[in-house]
Amino acid sequence: MSLIDILLILVIAACIVLVVRKMVKDKKAGKSCCGCSGCSGGSCHCSPQEAVRHK
Repeated sequence: MSLIDILLILVIAACIVLVVRKMVKDKKAGKSCCGCSGCSGGSCHCSPQEAVRHK
């Protein structure tokens, strides 16, 4: 493995860690998708069962 490969793997791993961390923080703050807090115009991107449950 070359230095470039190692750096690329570290950058990708850091991105994944940041995305997961944001998702966990959003979920703890009640901003998950099915909370519909981030929806614009009242359209939720949840499954129909979850959208009905949260209305």
